[in-house]
Amino acid sequence: MENATSPSELIQSIGRSALNLEDIAGHPALHRYVQEQSQSLIRIYEESPRLASIFATQQRWLLGHVGLAMHFRRDPNDRRKELTVSRFIEVVHKNAVASRNTADAFIKEMLHYNIAEYVAGGDGRTHPLQPTAATIERFTGWVTAHLRTLDHIDGGDRLARFLERPEMLATLQPLVADGLLASKPVREPNQTFSLFIWLNNGGIVMDWLMSGIDPDHAGLERIPTGVVSIGDFAKWLKLSRTHLGRKLRTAEELGSVGWLGQRGHSVMWVSNGFYEEYMTVQAAKLAVVDTAFKACFPPSQGDG
Repeated sequence: MENATSPSELIQSIGRSALNLEDIAGHPALHRYVQEQSQSLIRIYEESPRLASIFATQQRWLLGHVGLAMHFRRDPNDRRKELTVSRFIEVVHKNAVASRNTADAFIKEMLHYNIAEYVAGGDGRTHPLQPTAATIERFTGWVTAHLRTLDHIDGGDRLARFLERPEMLATLQPLVADGLLASKPVREPNQTFSLFIWLNNGGIVMDWLMSGIDPDHAGLERIPTGVVSIGDFAKWLKLSRTHLGRKLRTAEELGSVGWLGQRGHSVMWVSNGFYEEYMTVQAAKLAVVDTAFKACFPPSQGDG
């Protein structure tokens, strides 16, 4: 159709009615809702640590989103649009997500751990790939956790609508990926958040720290967490205690974390600034998900 609205124009139009970062960040109960969201993501990690590790650093998280978006946008009748190793590497490089070598290594790891698999037919670097059913299931959990948070914020029914039409994941996820790649707060977070997103399982580290915070303490300058032992924390995360301890020391030097008593033997606190960095990124991410959702599920004429 000549006058049809393009996908980008639709997203821009929907974006004006979706919740934005400021709407979300300013909600008085956001701290409590994001805590529940963090706990949901931690459960996903506990059910499948290897698979959840895809989303545990910023770079791997974006690599995973790029791969899923390419899978959902594939055209089985057009080999030029299939998800292949070479196409994935090119898209990752074009969007400045990672180097070609890192993208290649990521795909090999996904194949090795059965997070992705080859589609029947094809060979070598032209061999089409696809995420496994378990990968799709776990990612659906990531989507539902964020839709639940958005519903809490404005009393919406996104999650119920999504669960009625779960096949819409194939349309929703690529739009989420586009939004994340274009989001400066997501891709260029502040200093302490940046420190952790490059740590293996760094995203889970922050989710764990924040999930143990009493939302009523969110306004304190030093906010107590539920973490006492670095060793136990590292063991649960399957991280080197030395490596985790080094990152925590750097964060401590920035004034972003500390201990209420003896270091490593008392409750850890996070600074109000670090907490706000984390909440800003969550708000930006939720805004991306809401814009994508409303592009996929536009309100009917009778909706308010």
